[in-house]
Amino acid sequence: MTEPIATELDVRFSGSEARATPWDTARDALTDARIYWITTVRHDLRPHVTPLIGLFIGNAFYFCTGPDEQKAKNIVDNSNCAVVTGCNTYGQGLDVVLEGKADRIVEEARLVQLAQAFVSKYGSDWQFEVRDSAFHHEGGEAWVYEVVPDKVLGFDKSGPGSQTRWQFEQPRN
Repeated sequence: MTEPIATELDVRFSGSEARATPWDTARDALTDARIYWITTVRHDLRPHVTPLIGLFIGNAFYFCTGPDEQKAKNIVDNSNCAVVTGCNTYGQGLDVVLEGKADRIVEEARLVQLAQAFVSKYGSDWQFEVRDSAFHHEGGEAWVYEVVPDKVLGFDKSGPGSQTRWQFEQPRN
């Protein structure tokens, strides 16, 4: 999956002169972001929202979390989640919401690649050792998850303002 199968401007939430935001613009916002917010669903169906660091590589979002943290516990029961990043201002910037399912990554070669990518993006404070299907550091063990988007929403707050939806083909199991 490299490109959306559909791009749609939602005219209900867009200015009359608005145009759909190009996927490249949203992909760059997801790639360049330094902080993301993830929403997962607790066992009792209450939402859990927390900020985290992450990577957007090859049209998938990657993050890590301790196995005893609330978001990891939530994903065991319900892998649906939303990842949000953007600009905390009114009248400018692009906010992006990625919706999908979080799947744990356990393949050592892939974990090594992702560990290197975290250091490249965030620096040596985020250096991980890969072993036992997880990241390890002085804080303990962290499981790594991949979120392949079902859909992505973009909220362009500049100019006339627009809401764009990108739909993705889901891999067959």
